[in-house]
Amino acid sequence: MIFPKTQNLMDPVSKPGGGPSERSSAGASAAATTPAPASRYESQKRRDWNTFLQYLKNHKPPLSLARCSGAHVIEFLKYLDQFGKTKVHSSGCPYFGHPNPPAPCPCPLKQAWGSLDALIGRLRAAYEENGGRPESNPFAARAVRIFLREVRESQAKARGIPYEKKKRKRHAAFASAAAPAAAILSVPPETHVVLASVDHQPETSDPSGAPPPSTTAASTAV
Repeated sequence: MIFPKTQNLMDPVSKPGGGPSERSSAGASAAATTPAPASRYESQKRRDWNTFLQYLKNHKPPLSLARCSGAHVIEFLKYLDQFGKTKVHSSGCPYFGHPNPPAPCPCPLKQAWGSLDALIGRLRAAYEENGGRPESNPFAARAVRIFLREVRESQAKARGIPYEKKKRKRHAAFASAAAPAAAILSVPPETHVVLASVDHQPETSDPSGAPPPSTTAASTAV
């Protein structure tokens, strides 16, 4: 007895591996769940935060994050000086105030002010991202700001390299404000001639070219 051929009841979409639509949707969902790679700033911020937590752990006596103050942050910044690569001349050094000393000197290497300032900015953000309250942020303490300002001024004198970041910003703002005025003053002279020719008296329709009668003279004659 010959049996008729049965139809394949398996849906092509339900086959192992799935069809094009299933594969595309699976790829889209996988792409959506894959986290984007962290930026360079985020990676550096995470490393700085872990370094600070390790510093608190190795502190003697051990120090918790909740008890950390601005004084502890300053202590941490001074601790980082041993890993610095910036030559900061002492007041007794013959190269004090020279930006390009001609010979080496025994002055110590320290962390540059710009590096410390950027580090505090990242740690201040990381503290709040990890559950810290802004009003108790030790990296935003007034003592830390004063310390950074003193480091900037002392390094500027010792290295002979003044920091003029804010002055450059003001100069750029002044230049952008003066640009419209400079554009107005640079109008070609032909434009002024055309504008001046517009303001003239209408020509008379008298073919003889005689000037129109004066209204003042007519009123006097009457």
